Amino acid sequence: VRDTFRTIDDIPLGMVRDRKIKTFKNNYRKRSRSETTINTNFEKKVALIYSYPGMDNEQIEFYIDKGYKGIVFAGTGLGHVSTYVYGAIERAIQEGITILMTTQALHGFVGMNVYSTGRELQHLGVIPGRNLLPEVGYVKLGWVLGQTNDLKEIKELLLTNIAGEFIDREIPIAFNYNIDELLKNKKL
Repeated sequence: VRDTFRTIDDIPLGMVRDRKIKTFKNNYRKRSRSETTINTNFEKKVALIYSYPGMDNEQIEFYIDKGYKGIVFAGTGLGHVSTYVYGAIERAIQEGITILMTTQALHGFVGMNVYSTGRELQHLGVIPGRNLLPEVGYVKLGWVLGQTNDLKEIKELLLTNIAGEFIDREIPIAFNYNIDELLKNKKL
């Protein structure tokens, strides 16, 4: 079962039940006593495009022609799009648009080195987004493009784990956890 408030690729930090707080994890970043600074620079001209069979260049060309700065693809499987759109992707990258690949799969990673199509996309300049959900990739790309226009810095920031948006590996229990089982488990 998946609901709006279910954590993806991890277990919850904790929960409140019967007016008691039960924590499941303690390896989260704790607040410091230092003053919080917020950098609100955000590039609004970022698109999120879901890949689908039969997709053509039209959507990508629209965003190129409208002067967008970034495109996040929610690719199929390991992060793929139809070869029919490679020409538009190449044009977008040549015109300075950053393209980040995510996957439509809720659990799992972008694996653009597994098949030749993924390697071809990387050769064109598409940046693999590891295990970012498409919507997280959209926010991250918009924030990164609000910080810099330098391609090397863009790639570096996109692949830097800034706020816990990446995980190194999936925890098996995170795929299909049961809250009651988590409450019983003393080893989390």
